[in-house]
Amino acid sequence: QVQLVESGGGSVQSGWPLRLSCAASGVTSSRFCIGWFRQTPGKEREAVARIDPDGSPAYSDSVKDRFTISQDDAEKTLFLQMHSLKPEDTGMYYCGAVRHPHGLGADFCAHTTWNYWGQGTQVIVSS
Repeated sequence: QVQLVESGGGSVQSGWPLRLSCAASGVTSSRFCIGWFRQTPGKEREAVARIDPDGSPAYSDSVKDRFTISQDDAEKTLFLQMHSLKPEDTGMYYCGAVRHPHGLGADFCAHTTWNYWGQGTQVIVSS
């Protein structure tokens, strides 16, 4: 059974860093896509960063060069290190996962519907 529990959100000033954590049980990194999404009121949930089953990271253009996604397989934890935060980074951040079927290519994670979610952790960046 997959369970995702986020932590680490908070309220910071523009330019500050913040690190989010996601305790991921029931997720085998080589068989799942796992990543971070965010949502603000009135907008759809958007992908922020993910790790594909082969370990490759991918980032949205808006966070590239500022955010780093990583995972600790031993601790079953996914991290999102955020630097140079901007007010537009404000939102509810969700950890997500989806099983990656054997034999499908790397594009699967980018285009499929993710179906496992945590409860979210709020990030507020003030100017």
